[in-house]
Amino acid sequence: MKSSFDLIVLGAGSGGLAAAKKAASYGASVAIVEGDLVGGTCVIRGCVPKKLLVCGSSLSESFLSAPSYGFDFDNLKIKSEFLLANVRREVQRLNELHENFLNKARVKLFKGWGEFKNSNCVVIKNRKNGETINELYGEKILIAVGGRPKRPNIEGAFLGWTSDDMFLLKSFPKKITIVGAGYIACEFACILQGLGVEVTQLVRGDRILKGFDFELASSLTEAMKNKAINLNFGENVSSIKGTPGSLIISTNKDREFHSNGLLFATGREPFLEGLKLEKSGVEIFKNKIKVDSESKTNISNIFAIGDVTNRINLTPVAIDEGRKFADRNYGESDHNVNYDLVPYAVFSQPEIASVGITEDKAIQSIGGDNIKVYRSIFRPLSKSLPKTGSKCILKLIVDKNNNKVLGCHMIGDNASEIIQMASISLMLGAKKSDFDNTMALHPTIAEEFVTMI
Repeated sequence: MKSSFDLIVLGAGSGGLAAAKKAASYGASVAIVEGDLVGGTCVIRGCVPKKLLVCGSSLSESFLSAPSYGFDFDNLKIKSEFLLANVRREVQRLNELHENFLNKARVKLFKGWGEFKNSNCVVIKNRKNGETINELYGEKILIAVGGRPKRPNIEGAFLGWTSDDMFLLKSFPKKITIVGAGYIACEFACILQGLGVEVTQLVRGDRILKGFDFELASSLTEAMKNKAINLNFGENVSSIKGTPGSLIISTNKDREFHSNGLLFATGREPFLEGLKLEKSGVEIFKNKIKVDSESKTNISNIFAIGDVTNRINLTPVAIDEGRKFADRNYGESDHNVNYDLVPYAVFSQPEIASVGITEDKAIQSIGGDNIKVYRSIFRPLSKSLPKTGSKCILKLIVDKNNNKVLGCHMIGDNASEIIQMASISLMLGAKKSDFDNTMALHPTIAEEFVTMI
């Protein structure tokens, strides 16, 4: 078996897969090492299975609205065990699909956990027994091992789940406590509430979604409260006692919650454990791999992309970093990743999506007198008959000096789909007049972006 390659990729997640296949398309001999299912966080325990849960959860609101449209559903039951089993089957299908893609691209997959022997050699081991499975030598090595959820250092933390664990449950609990204020916490709060779970969310600060547009985050807060999600601000878990399925959760406010489960959604960190980076000489800075604009580490033949570098931890960014790495090193392009105007979304219910800078950041960067905020707030047509649910908010942040659109933000149905297309306009430097001169498509939510006055 060939053990020497032009490129060794550690980690078969979104970034690693993109880099491996692109490098192989240029004729490079490529090996990719993965100790888990192929696909990484996004495909196996992140974006994809989460979005499937969102799709299932959001049906509950549709059923509640159905009587307004003449449908009558009696004895509606939610069987989360069926949903979770189907999601796992889909994840397994995607794992096999990605393995087939690697095979077609002539990328050699090595199953096991990779660790450095030196700057050109990777040892593949069986984590269970420590047995060495293979030794690979690479001219270049790309680290793309991603990140993992963080678990706080408190009494009984082992009794809590992380987002990884949620997709492995046989069924969801009747009552859950979620710790966190970021997008993962808010998404799971909405998912679980829609699936009939009683949700309490503990937020250490005074708001959710720090860094997102404040007006949209505030709107989501009200929507979550209206769905009977119990949001507690200024409160954090201090200890967990009990047994799985029957937890007693103590907080910094000397309160106790009885819950069937607890989800820690308190951030993620680069997954450096077990790599033995010290043997490669790769420099670590604040628990992340330090890289330059071309994803190169301090060791000339070792590169790193994706969440392990803790730049912008999003799947499309990792994919672009992987492809650009392959283009530069094996193709004929010298382009770097453009980190400006990266769109992002929160798959809460309702959705939030944004591209560009928020109103607060625009005020901080160029001053409130130099911007104009256009907004449209309305009840979408889908909610006009049931007269339930939160209103849509669409916002444009515009620079008064040159009429350029600096930010485009939305909360409401299909926000992510709409903002994805709006991001093209901003990338091309669109001005407010360009939006004004675009003909509206009626009746849609998105038309409000081109009719704001």
